[in-house]
Amino acid sequence: MTDTAPLTRPQLRRLLRDARRALSPAEQRQAARGLYRQLAQHPLFRRARHIALYLPNDSEIDPRLLLREAQRRGKRTYLPVLHAWPKTKMAFQRFEQGEKLRPNRFRIPEPSIRLARQRPVWALDLILLPLVGFDEMGGRLGMGGGFYDRSLAYQGRRKAWKKPLLLGLAHECQKVERLAQASWDVPLQGTVSDKSWYLAH
Repeated sequence: MTDTAPLTRPQLRRLLRDARRALSPAEQRQAARGLYRQLAQHPLFRRARHIALYLPNDSEIDPRLLLREAQRRGKRTYLPVLHAWPKTKMAFQRFEQGEKLRPNRFRIPEPSIRLARQRPVWALDLILLPLVGFDEMGGRLGMGGGFYDRSLAYQGRRKAWKKPLLLGLAHECQKVERLAQASWDVPLQGTVSDKSWYLAH
């Protein structure tokens, strides 16, 4: 995509969701393999011990090959879970292979909430985030719920950024020229698509 200036955020969100939904099942599988090739041997992934990922929904690029690879290497993996109260709270909970999942209120599979298995966001090494749109400057357009932005808001209060590293995952068709960022948007250190890396400068 190129010029997005005339579009509002909701309009752009619809356009980009339609673009990824238009991908065939075969194209989705190919994209998942491409994403795996981009990330699995990269030092940022190899060095991380505590990695949060997500399970794909609404035609998001599928990181489950990376999830299984991380578990195979003995890394600790985490999935986002939504708390019943407050409804705006999201946490990251340890997830192991074979663990049962249940749909949350958005019908996205997640582990049953167990506080003892949750890890503070600042104690994670790497978060691989879903997104609707991205640019090369670290801009991310999410689904509009603000769950990740609220979970990561503490980073804006830090004098020096440390952890976790934030990488968006996306289909190449979700890239735009420039995203207008709101004051609450948490910038990414980069985005990885099935085709390329886009590290923010």
